[in-house]
Amino acid sequence: MRIEYFQLIDRIADLNLTDLTIRVEANVPTASTIFEGHFPGRPLMPGVLLIESMAQASGWLIIARTKFTRMPFLAALKTVKLRTFVTPGTALTVSAKIAHEGSGFAVTEASIEADGKKICDAEITFRVVDFPQGEFREAMEQVATRIGFPKETVAHG
Repeated sequence: MRIEYFQLIDRIADLNLTDLTIRVEANVPTASTIFEGHFPGRPLMPGVLLIESMAQASGWLIIARTKFTRMPFLAALKTVKLRTFVTPGTALTVSAKIAHEGSGFAVTEASIEADGKKICDAEITFRVVDFPQGEFREAMEQVATRIGFPKETVAHG
């Protein structure tokens, strides 16, 4: 996890386009400048970054589903529940499933667990648009390679 760069997914552990599910690993770093203010003497992973982790996992699932032809952008959150604190060094498992798609939108049901305990979950809505080209696409394909995005889903055209 590279918190400072908002790269919150370390590795795709499972991607199933038949079931429309994804499971990713995200290891909270043991040290980061973000923990200096959140909170002094009791560092915690910010809840908004936990939500962002679920959104990123969901986003990679949508990108895989569309074979890199469409890009999801966060549009809405529904029924978000943050159940417990996450401390530096925690290994997270982030899961998502596409619950609905159509009319330029996709809805996922996402959750995070650590050590078999549910940390949080949310229903997330995305606006899905044509995938931007140029430098943006190149950067996304580099991230895809870094996190182990299955190459057969990257093929487009």
